[in-house]
Amino acid sequence: MPGNSFGHCFRITTAGESHGPGNVVIIDGVPPGLELSAEDLLTDLARRRPGQSKVTTQRQEPDRPRILSGVFDGRTTGTSLTILIESQDARSRDYRDIQQKYRPGHADYTFDAKYGFRDYRGGGRSSARETNVRVAAGAVAKKLLDLRHGIRVVGFVDQVGHLIAQVPEAAAVTLDQVESNIVRCPDAEVAPKMIELIETLRRDRDSIGGSARIVATGVPAGWGEPVFDKLKADLAKALFSLPAVVGVEYGSGFAVVNRLGSENNDPFVLEGGVIRTRSNHHGGMLGGISSGMPIELRCAVKPTSSLPRPQETVTRRGETTTISTKGRHDPCLLPRFVPMAEAMVAITLADHMLRHEAQKLRCGEVRGETETP
Repeated sequence: MPGNSFGHCFRITTAGESHGPGNVVIIDGVPPGLELSAEDLLTDLARRRPGQSKVTTQRQEPDRPRILSGVFDGRTTGTSLTILIESQDARSRDYRDIQQKYRPGHADYTFDAKYGFRDYRGGGRSSARETNVRVAAGAVAKKLLDLRHGIRVVGFVDQVGHLIAQVPEAAAVTLDQVESNIVRCPDAEVAPKMIELIETLRRDRDSIGGSARIVATGVPAGWGEPVFDKLKADLAKALFSLPAVVGVEYGSGFAVVNRLGSENNDPFVLEGGVIRTRSNHHGGMLGGISSGMPIELRCAVKPTSSLPRPQETVTRRGETTTISTKGRHDPCLLPRFVPMAEAMVAITLADHMLRHEAQKLRCGEVRGETETP
């Protein structure tokens, strides 16, 4: 199956299924000499792992990573970095009843239409289980971005159902604020209401959608490759590749439909000898190239499709029937979605950082005629 790789200079390739023995990622392009251990990956993996709170799936997976290659004596070697995360708590028996049925909102039918065969155990390759190794790769990318440019990538939940967080300055939100509650919303007033809504829907055997914001600060101006590899285009693809994402916007997003050009343009100013903009309606990207302002993105995430309540569907033979999905599922995907989104943004930025550095080499250095300072 093609389509399992992402990126150019910082490139990840993943493999694994929901109820398989584990998931693996191969990362190419990690520069040599970066201090790295499995412990560096644990923080973000703990934020993504199932069973972490009462508003997430109760599947219990420790998600302990093993680095199989690319690190020697605590530093990256510059060769392919391979990370394995084994699965321990899959309950495939919960899915036997749906072997011949299509779950509404899932990829069961489309995988059958494509391959004529599917792994019905938790969705197989279409399951969000595969994102654990993406988060591991994202942790590597974050460390590289921080080391080179002091870049920070922070995501948070800003809406669950009708509940909208008030976050006046998204670029100022800290990881501590995000992690201050189990729903990962920095608005201390609305977060408990979000948790209550999610718990109510869990008891009602239903689910709820919402949105998350991801902000990258410290990104220098000039990253992005016109015209088809614009930074905004690659970020959108990265986020749309995550399960359950149905919309991505940056900057003011769809709010621009009600604005005049004179309202939406961001005036350029000089601050401390650096060119910036007074506002950031453009979300840190102009012409698909980073402007030096914070990169601000927002993702719409649909409600969890797996529901224990009966739903209408058909079998593989087209027979009308009902289905109620057993197993353990998130009543709201947003709390665990945040580290996944951060990871894909970081991976994309690391890729464009390395592409930009390669492009900026002087011709003499490329030919070996001058000594690199």
